[in-house]
Order: sequence, then C-alpha cells, then structure tokens
Amino acid sequence: MPELPEVEVVRQGVDRWVTGRTVAEVEVRHPRAIRRHAGGAEDFAAVLVGRTVTAVRRRGKYLWLPLDSGDALVGHLGMSGQLLVVSPGTPAETHLRARFAFADGGQELRFVDQRTFGGLAVDPAGAPLPSSIRHIARDPLDPEFDDDAFVAALRRRRTGVKRALLDQTLVSGVGNIYADEALWRVRLHWARPSESLTRPAARALLAAVREVLGSALAAGGTSFDSLYVNVNGESGYFDRSLAAYGQGDRPCPRCGTPIRREPFMNRSSYRCPRCQPGPRRPRR
Repeated sequence: MPELPEVEVVRQGVDRWVTGRTVAEVEVRHPRAIRRHAGGAEDFAAVLVGRTVTAVRRRGKYLWLPLDSGDALVGHLGMSGQLLVVSPGTPAETHLRARFAFADGGQELRFVDQRTFGGLAVDPAGAPLPSSIRHIARDPLDPEFDDDAFVAALRRRRTGVKRALLDQTLVSGVGNIYADEALWRVRLHWARPSESLTRPAARALLAAVREVLGSALAAGGTSFDSLYVNVNGESGYFDRSLAAYGQGDRPCPRCGTPIRREPFMNRSSYRCPRCQPGPRRPRR
C-alpha cells in the first residue's frame, strides 16, 4: 500500500496539474470507485462539475482537493490506486475507474485502480479538513506536528513499538516499509514495548522516521511493482536504498548478519537479529 512518501509525490503532481482548474466533466466507470459517496455516481458528478479546485492537500495517506464551493473531493489510493494526468483522447487504461475533464480542455485527471480498494468521495463543507479524516493524526513531516505530544503518547502506549508507529491516530503516514527502516536505523526490535522507551530513545526514533520519510520522498517513493506510480506513470526508486524491509537473508548493511523476516500482524517484519535483538523477557 502506498505510504506517506508515495502519496505526497502524487499530491505534488496533482497540485501542479489540477489546482486552479474548473471541472467540466466527470465520468464514473466503476461504482466501487465512489462507494463511499452516498449520493451515487450522478450526484458525485453533479457536485463536482463547474467547481474549481483550489488546492491539493494530504493528511497521512489521504488526499483531498478543496473546491471553491467549500466541499472537498477526498481520495484514498488503497492498495493499487493511481491518480494519473493524461492528455484528452488517450485510450482508457485497463483499470480506469473515474475520469475528470477540465474546462480549459487540457490534461485530464484519471483514477485507475486494479484492486478497487481505493476510492473517491465528496465531503460536504470539507475543504478545510474533511470530517471523514479528522481522526487521523498529523504526520512527522507536517510543520504542525507536535514532537513532545507524540513522545508522551508513545510512552503511554502499552504495545509493541511498531504497532504504535502503524497506529494512524498516533502518527499518520508510516506504514510497514518505513517503520521497519526507521527501527533498523535506531536498532530497535519491532516488539520492543513502547512504554519502555526513554524520552531520548523515543525522540531518536521520531528523528529516524523523519529521515526515512524524507529520503523516500526525495527518491520519488518506493515501487516494488507497477501499481505505485506518480501522476506521469513513473515509478519511485527508494527500494534501492532499503536496508531492512524486503531484504530477508541478505546481509545487514551495518554488520553483515543476514536480515531476518518474521511474521507480524498478518504481514512481515524485517530486522537484523544482531543490531535489533529481541526485547528481554521480564524476570519472574
């Protein structure tokens, strides 16, 4: 699933091509693409046509396009969603779900989603911040992210540190890939109890998360297949810089010990067994 860097790359691309333009036509080609829009396809199109996009914003892994009506078009890419900018008349993509044409006759915006886990919806009066995503915390790259509040909340949690990082109500935008990379950088095991972290350790972890997200953003995100691309259909290349995630049985870049793949929440975690030893069991 696209994480913060991938979604931010898409946001920047959509912002460049769409902000300030007026919607002239909306075509919904698959009902699942707008399943969260209660009014259905006709209402979805009706509330968008004639409206001007004033910005493109992001909260965690969600995008929203504020409109001059005060409403907002909210989108989530899910597992395989793509927002592409293409020339009018370009043949429809195999998994095209929705298409937006603009009054100036220029580039179209298309929502393509192979697995149909992503979706779009209009949030009434949601331009400042859609009600559907208000529960999601700010991300570490947000200028208004509160470091002290995060450290305190992390140390209050009674859970494994990786589970805490994946909790979007605590910190948004961090997924499986970047959690593993940040934990490798600070030499923490994914199951380390978050309440056992000292304040300096929690701050070091936050700094590592920021470093990883920033590096991935600069590289255009992480692409393991063709499902994640930017608005021009190009893949990111941060996967070439991964130290732990997806590197099972390969040598740790720091010490040479083979990276270990372990089951985690119906997914996988990757760590160096030497650099990131398991938490000690409490004495009886």
